[in-house]
Amino acid sequence: MTLALCTLSHSPLMGANHPAEDVAAAVEGAFTAARRFIGEFDPELVLLFGPDHYNGFFYDMMPPFCLGTGANSVGDYGTATGRLPVDRDAAYALARGVLAEGIDLAYSERMHVDHGFAQPLEILFGRIDTVPVVPVFINSVAEPLGPVSRPRLLGEALGRAASGLGRRVLVIGSGGLSHDPPVPQFEGAPPEVAERLIAGRNPTPEQRLAREQRVYATGRDFAAGTATIAPLNPQWDQRLMALLAAADWAEIDSWSNEQFVEQAGHSSHEVRTWIAAYAALGAAGPYRVDTSFYHPIPEWIAGFGVTTAAPAA
Repeated sequence: MTLALCTLSHSPLMGANHPAEDVAAAVEGAFTAARRFIGEFDPELVLLFGPDHYNGFFYDMMPPFCLGTGANSVGDYGTATGRLPVDRDAAYALARGVLAEGIDLAYSERMHVDHGFAQPLEILFGRIDTVPVVPVFINSVAEPLGPVSRPRLLGEALGRAASGLGRRVLVIGSGGLSHDPPVPQFEGAPPEVAERLIAGRNPTPEQRLAREQRVYATGRDFAAGTATIAPLNPQWDQRLMALLAAADWAEIDSWSNEQFVEQAGHSSHEVRTWIAAYAALGAAGPYRVDTSFYHPIPEWIAGFGVTTAAPAA
């Protein structure tokens, strides 16, 4: 098979705020199954869809999508810093393929990525630099956002381009599911917060630590039932996972951006990475889900899911 898929939630609170032992064991079991699936597929390239949390992309220039022809990890929340092993030739081939289909796609020789990219690489491969990768940023927090059909169309175009590379390509979608962490909103933000959202790259270590400590504290409050952020929505999460497994794009396309926020929190838009990943796999033909795990984990402020999938034939 040319393409295979793994989607997984991420959380900066993993390793800091701890769920019950049986929940942590179940998550690790899902990761182990995903690693086994990936090991059997033996990917030659990873196409990684991820979001950003105002660490690499800001309102001074906020593209809906950006493909990294070169990329650096900023190392937030304890993830590794340094260059990702981007396959530059493959990245440009994919960019050309997408642009040739009329899909607007930004690209960057020096893309900055955060835990949304680094964490899945560390979970699935042990490090951020073990496998050639093409990272693709999908804006999931900076409003206004386009309709959810746009990341699907991007994923389909990238899937067709990836199928033409003649290599085993693992498509990863990193983010979601329902969650509403304390990510600031630009509209109505105080001037000092707005300025950080416009041009906040390279904070001091003290600024980054203060920001991360606020998120850790919110996670503890959320688990204790005292936080004011939106609740997790397991029913919404599992329905979305079922729709993706069934490739029911018409239903997913019909969901408005407002529905995402109302039903699953502001950061539920990160599932755009899952949508793009499944659409990329579907571009190569019918697929089947191999493994599927889900559990709501308040300690991580996450409806937490892990899936793997492969072509049906």
